[in-house]
Amino acid sequence: MLAQSYLHNLDPYAIQITEGGFGIRWYGLAYVAGFLIAWALIKWMARTGRSIIPAAKVGDFIIYIVIGVLVGGRLGYAFFYDPDLFIGFTSAAPWWDLLAINRGGMASHGGIIGATLAVLIFMKKHRLVPLMHAPDVIAIAAPPGLFLGRLANFVNGELWGHPVPDQANAPWWSVKYPEEVYEGTIDVQSLQGIVPGDETFVSNVVEAVRAGDPAVVEVVVPQLTAFYPSQLFQALADGPILFLVLMAVWWVPRKAGVITGAFLLTYGVLRIITEIFRQPDEGVALLFGLSRGQTLSVFMVAGGLLILILASFAKGPRLGGFGSKGEPPTAQPAVG
Repeated sequence: MLAQSYLHNLDPYAIQITEGGFGIRWYGLAYVAGFLIAWALIKWMARTGRSIIPAAKVGDFIIYIVIGVLVGGRLGYAFFYDPDLFIGFTSAAPWWDLLAINRGGMASHGGIIGATLAVLIFMKKHRLVPLMHAPDVIAIAAPPGLFLGRLANFVNGELWGHPVPDQANAPWWSVKYPEEVYEGTIDVQSLQGIVPGDETFVSNVVEAVRAGDPAVVEVVVPQLTAFYPSQLFQALADGPILFLVLMAVWWVPRKAGVITGAFLLTYGVLRIITEIFRQPDEGVALLFGLSRGQTLSVFMVAGGLLILILASFAKGPRLGGFGSKGEPPTAQPAVG
């Protein structure tokens, strides 16, 4: 009796307008929803005195975050995973591969760096201190967006996990991808008379599997590899688990920087663990047996520990505190 792994056939488009690939993707909607949730949470913190960011400026603050995440995420992906994007040009819009975010390629580590730099600029511009309060705020607001982003990765059928150890008895929560046919490891020759097409034969087989054609499914699915749903593992770790940890740390007011340090430390450890179940990015060499994501996360853990140490010795007020009700600030301290 064959193991009943989940056969991935999710459509990456929420609304597909043209056959050429133009439309609204779930991945883009995940970003929008993440930013809206962050706006609502930060607005609430400002109104209840848990943040020194004025409630009237939260919209501007979010714009800085959006720009930081998009620019940092794209530059981070190109720098850490695919440097060829810097020198790739085409005759079609947007002409420069680095700008072609519609084809995917965003790095969470780069997005975190970009967002942090952006909100520090915001704090300097509006003369708000302590500066490290801003990274604390985006740290607590980031997990919902990270969660939705990983779910979108799963919908897109990208960032596959490693094969589960026992393929003959693969668990029900493992995932099989019809796109594995493109790798040439699946024997589909017996479908030549069933599936039409010559040059498009392989892609037609994939689409037939996704559509649930019984004759094609019977031949292909038993040959597909069952993989860990690493995207879902990382969604749970980067979303609910990370958020609960940060909520627990910030249940009482903390010095500026403590939540940032806790975020980097916790996210880094969770990312190192969950990357065990995820295949390394293609074409990216391992370093000391660690994937690129794990290597970057090691630096995050070290940075988080350093920030926690510095924050513990820093002078300044204790801010936030989800378990205590604050009062909206009446005046903002100025730098200089």
